[in-house]
Order: sequence, then C-alpha cells, then structure tokens
Amino acid sequence: MVDRKVFADSVSALPLATGLAANGMTVQAVPALDRTERLPLLFQLGMSPAKTAELEARVARGDMLTPDEFKANYAPTPAASKQLADWLRDQGFSVSNISADGSAVYAEGDIDKIEKSLAVSMTRVTVDGMTYTAAKTAPSLPADIGAEVHAIVGLQPFRRANKHGRKLRRVSGTRVGDVAAAAGAKPRGFLVADILKTYNANGLGLSGKGQTIAILIDTAPATLDLQAFWRRNGFTEPFPSVEVINVSGGELPPREGEETLDAEWSSGIAPGAKVRIYASGGLAFVDLDRAIDRIIDDFSHEPTMRQVSISLGLGELYFGGADGEVRTQHQKFLQLAAMGVNVFVSSGDAGSNPGSDGHTADGAVQAEYEASDPCVIGVGGTTLFLDANGALKAEVGWASGGGGVSAYFDRPVWQTGAGVAAGGKRLVPDVCLVADPNTGAFVVLDGAEVEYGGTSLSAPIWAGFCALINEARANKGMPALSFLNPLIYPLNGKPPFRDIVEGSNGQFKAGRGYDMVTGLGAPRMNELIAALTADAALV
Repeated sequence: MVDRKVFADSVSALPLATGLAANGMTVQAVPALDRTERLPLLFQLGMSPAKTAELEARVARGDMLTPDEFKANYAPTPAASKQLADWLRDQGFSVSNISADGSAVYAEGDIDKIEKSLAVSMTRVTVDGMTYTAAKTAPSLPADIGAEVHAIVGLQPFRRANKHGRKLRRVSGTRVGDVAAAAGAKPRGFLVADILKTYNANGLGLSGKGQTIAILIDTAPATLDLQAFWRRNGFTEPFPSVEVINVSGGELPPREGEETLDAEWSSGIAPGAKVRIYASGGLAFVDLDRAIDRIIDDFSHEPTMRQVSISLGLGELYFGGADGEVRTQHQKFLQLAAMGVNVFVSSGDAGSNPGSDGHTADGAVQAEYEASDPCVIGVGGTTLFLDANGALKAEVGWASGGGGVSAYFDRPVWQTGAGVAAGGKRLVPDVCLVADPNTGAFVVLDGAEVEYGGTSLSAPIWAGFCALINEARANKGMPALSFLNPLIYPLNGKPPFRDIVEGSNGQFKAGRGYDMVTGLGAPRMNELIAALTADAALV
C-alpha cells in the first residue's frame, strides 16, 4: 500500500454528512452529486517552520528581498512543484497555473477524479442559502508527491471572504449629470479634499507619482463612474491611471460597490499613482489566492507596486479548523512583506463579534482574517465629525469596526507599547481611519451619487497614503518602505498618530495608546511622512 500524507487542516471540522448549525453557519447535507462537476483547487507548497520563522524575523528587522532572492532562499524546490503538476495531469486534472516561485500549483478536476486521486469523500451542502459540492473528509496525497505540500485549498468552497463596504444611501437622489450636480452643489459624504485635510495630507506636494497601488477584489468598476467621481472631486484630465487585471480570464461578477469604492478612493488620495485592480472573479479562498499569487508574480515587472488594498475578511472561527487556508495566505503575505509590499486589510464591519456574513454582530468574539495576519496592516474604523468649515470636531472608534485577539497568530515582536494588552497573541487592528457609513464618503456607483462607508473605505485610503509616503521617500533618494508595522509601533503616542480615546466595538474600548478598536490611532500624514523620511538608517 502506498503511504499517503493526510491534510487534516485543509477542511473544516464540521460534520457535513449529518448537518450542523455551528459558528452561525447552517449546513445541510444534500445527497445528489454531479460527478462531472469541476472544482478548482490550489496545492500550496510551503516553507518549513524553521524557514518561515527565519523570514518572519527578517521582516520584523526591516530586511527586504528581491523576488530572485526569495526564490533562491525560501521557495520550494523546482522539482517538487514539477513532480506534483505531472502527477496531477496523470490523474486527469488540468493544471491551469504554477506560480513563478513554484509554491502554488492550481489545478481543476471533476468530482470523480478528486475523490479517487485525493482519497476524499465529497457531498452537497447548503450554507446560508447557497449549495456547494464540498469535502466531508480530509484529503491526502501519496507521501512522495505531497512531501512539500502543506495545504490543499478549495475543497470546501462554501467558506469565502465577505466584503467590508456599507452603502448608506443614495445622495439626495442625485444622478451624475443632474441639475444639482451640474450646478456644483456639494454632495453628501466626504470628498477627497475633506479626508486629505482631516488627516493632514493636503498641501504636501505629493500625489503618489511613480507609485502603483494594487487592489484585490472580485470584479471591476465602471470607467464612467470613476471619471464622474474624479470630476466631482475637482480632478481634470488626464485622469488617474486604472487598469483591470482579470485574473481568472472568465466573466466577472456584477458590480456591488466595493470595487468602485476601492478604486475611487485609492486613486482619489494618490491620483499620481497607477492603480491595478486584480479582479479575482470570486470570493472563495482559492480565487483570492490566485489573485495574490498574480500580484506576487507581477511585482518583478511592477517594482513600484508596493501598496495593496484588501477590503475582505472572515471571522477566524469560521475557518472551522481549516488552518491550511490561513497558513497558505500567510505565506503569501509574508513573501509580499519581505519584498517591501505593504498590504492594508480592513478589520471588519461587525464589531468584535462578527457573524458569518461579516455584517451582523451575532457571532463569537473574534478577529477577522485576513486583517489578523501579522504580515499585513489591519485597518480599523472611526466615526468622523467635521464642522461647517470642514475642520475636525471629533473622531471616535466606530461601533462596528472589527478588532480583537487572533486565535491563530502569536504576538509579533514589534507589537508592543502603551495600551498593548498582555498576552501572547496578535492583536487587531494596527491603525484606523474614517469608516462609519453615517459619516461616510462620496462615491459614484452605476451613475448615481451614493454615500459609502465601512472599513472598506479605510483600507484603500491607507493604501493611497502609503503611496504618498513612498513617493516622499523616493524624492529624498531613499528606498521604498519595508514592512510598515515595525516602523510605526515605536510611534505609539507620538505626533504621527492622533490617539483615538473614545468609542467601543462591543467587547473592546478605545483608550490611551494602542487599543483593539482603533489600533495606534489615525495618522497625521505630515508628521508620519516626516518620521518615515527622517533617517534612512532608521527606516
């Protein structure tokens, strides 16, 4: 008998065959299977625990690697990914892509081949009204084929990320081109100038020129919406550069607003930067992984793509023991951090107790992944109040902003300082920004002017701010930022951050220093840029 390596943490522990209501998800078994249905999978080859720890320590020190250096020192052996891909083809799978470093092999097979080749039992399950074909037992591979594989992602596609945007209302019934807009009436919702002023990012002579911002989302915005947004914010042609990369090559899902919010506000904050939208085609983790791998692969010919915005997440407990999915993305985020690419991830829109839909506070106390990854910058939310002249009146922690203690990740060495709670686990968020849809931002969506919020607003603005910082560093002849978190935690309580001391997200309260509602606080961009361009030896 051939020895096999079992990947127990690549599937949820939920007993799908019997049905279970757990962690807010209703799972109901359905007997019929279409054995010709095809399922896309990711076979992730991983670094050893020792190599992972070594690279994490280097990132914490501020080291940066080129893609070639990463491949030479931390990627799997070329023979391992080739052997795996050849075996999958022999089993009847179609191999659609192998990442440039050989760490990810994407393949698709029908249910019959998946069951036989991976020694897994599949069933039909209904989760939150949607029915999927999913594994109910752990998969395995022949031991020699799976020696360097650490997870198989995609066998339970019901587990997927949620979007973190919240559309509040259509703004005064206005459609672009209406009399009110043509007359120059100020729309409801913050404009770009309001946000730049609030966070001391105006008058700096910076536009993100020479930088590139990547956005990971499932679909693409409409060009006419972007142009209308830019015009309403006083931009003139040539407008910012926005490019859509259709990662899967298939038909993209309909627009829902998240993709538009991300593109409009990242480009609005940094209009001189290029924006590249990586449209994954879906929110299943195998789709998102493929898009992240595409960002990593593209970095070699897009070396200014040093800021990424992700406004997605899922409560950590909803992974249900499928830790392999989390470790798979952690390896990718670790690689990006090591290359000096800062990933900003929204912390969530359901407070400290997110439900399975990411928008209702009816779950257990938990942080959301991907914001909880120690190789990203988790972005929390605030409620922002400006006076009639657009000056800051108050800013408090948003009641629905995500935050908490990670169940998966240990406390990074850099997460220290005033307010950091005792314990050994990663805390979320790291920073914050305006998010409350009741004090939301102006967006043009499907030709209509709407007011939008959520930590989905906070993350792309922070990505735009990062582009401004990197431009300022380039102007001084300095290298791009290394991973941002080790650089900003020493600034806890100092002028670069406005400490947010009021507000609660349910379980946690804002307070002096760091807190699990607003992190280190909101940036004063003039001070933050000064701190991060002060001395090349320090940053």
